[in-house]
Amino acid sequence: MTVSKAAEKSSEKPADTAKGRKDAAELQGQAAGEALQLGELSEQLGYVLKRAQLKVFENFLRCMASLQLTPAQFSVLLLVEKNPGRNQTEIASTLGILRPNFVAMLDNLESRDLCARIRSTNDRRSHILVLTDKGKAVLARAKKLVATKHEARLNELLGQANREALIAMLAKVASDF
Repeated sequence: MTVSKAAEKSSEKPADTAKGRKDAAELQGQAAGEALQLGELSEQLGYVLKRAQLKVFENFLRCMASLQLTPAQFSVLLLVEKNPGRNQTEIASTLGILRPNFVAMLDNLESRDLCARIRSTNDRRSHILVLTDKGKAVLARAKKLVATKHEARLNELLGQANREALIAMLAKVASDF
């Protein structure tokens, strides 16, 4: 590029930049207070599922704030309660939690004295999971909070028939997709 063409381009930039800023400011003024248009996203099942999941998890965390349990931790405690003597690999696999993440979660639950890992008598490389007495008490309180606050809010929002239909549809996606 010759020097004169470079000078010509640089001389155009300030005016173009100022015009661009003016256009952007006008657009911002027009859009102030308006919700963003989602376009095709609002019809993408994956996007809508993710947004719903975030809202449900936010509500769950609010309901469980006093117990400091995440949805994943609650799920682990429930499975350990319902499946005594099962090993940590089975629990992690059932919940779809990667091994390193699961080990960190178990470390946290153990440090809070909610569950314990016990070396399996059948396979010394394996650990079975059990709830501690404190874990049983916390889980009982968590179940009550989930039923009376979290699930009750979802039931109120959806109604029983829609709730059951949604569970069936999501279970189908989870198993067959």
